[in-house]
Amino acid sequence: MAETALMMSPDFQHILRVLNTNIDGRRKVMFALCKIQGIGRRFSNLICKKAEVDPNKRAGELTQDEVEKLVAIIQSPKQFKIPEWFLNRQREWKTGKYMQAFSNNLGAKLREDLERLKKIRCHRGLRHYWGIRVRGQHTKTTGRKSGRTMAVGA
Repeated sequence: MAETALMMSPDFQHILRVLNTNIDGRRKVMFALCKIQGIGRRFSNLICKKAEVDPNKRAGELTQDEVEKLVAIIQSPKQFKIPEWFLNRQREWKTGKYMQAFSNNLGAKLREDLERLKKIRCHRGLRHYWGIRVRGQHTKTTGRKSGRTMAVGA
């Protein structure tokens, strides 16, 4: 029974604070990084490879240097030769730059984009404003639970 339990070193951290996000130290590094908003499984796997961190290692076993290396790669992925097509903000409309949005920055960018769409009164912006489906879904019979309801007959 003792062999199946996790072997924890004395410097094991149960909760890590990385980029304003609490990360569970018991999970493997690759999946623990996915808790940071804007970082998925493929990007976290690539980060682990670039930082030369074993993705099967538990997040609580990471040293401070390894955590700093991971954070540096997340904050400036182009310096570590991560291709532009891998990033989640491509050709941003203001600057035209490629970047990786994450954590609080991601939410702010999303709100900014929606406000811009509403301001220029494009089709997507209007549908966001009205609170109805945006991406071409059928709305005649579905999605009546929250938001607007259609009148029957009259």
